[in-house]
Amino acid sequence: MRPPLARRSAAPPLSGPRYNELISVPRVRVIDENGDNLGVLLTAEAIEQAQEAGLDLVEVSPNADPPVCKFLDVGKYKYEAQKKANLARKSQKTQEIKEIKMRPNIDDHDYGVKMRKIHEFIEEGDKVKVTLRFRGRELAHGELGMQLLQRVQADVAEIAKVEQHPRMEGRQMLMVLAPR
Repeated sequence: MRPPLARRSAAPPLSGPRYNELISVPRVRVIDENGDNLGVLLTAEAIEQAQEAGLDLVEVSPNADPPVCKFLDVGKYKYEAQKKANLARKSQKTQEIKEIKMRPNIDDHDYGVKMRKIHEFIEEGDKVKVTLRFRGRELAHGELGMQLLQRVQADVAEIAKVEQHPRMEGRQMLMVLAPR
């Protein structure tokens, strides 16, 4: 036989600010709908005044002593807060790391194509990880790879800075460039 499931509480999980009866502190500092400070009041008295004004008592600064509450329409307040959060998320630019792979004996034309892509990525605000792959006996000539990465570094010096200097990782040499 299976054990009985734990009972869930009747109240839904709280999301957003506390308001009206959900405010548990005995006294709160109250600001009315016009932005005037009414001073420190008993919570029950403040809720009563808010309901007389046709609004809710919403806790806007729970960490203050005593907590600060305002007379607001709680639905409108939550909607505005969500709208503000969505706008902040939309305007945020995430920085990606793009990877460019090369070989130590790359031809001039191929090098030019790779450099155009690096310039494009950096102008978009992304970081670029330049990976130099060594195959077979090329590994014995690590200095060729280092010269190539220094050439890349010199070519992008005015638009990018080296965030991670060239280093060997197995059969690869890596360098990370970031926009200035």
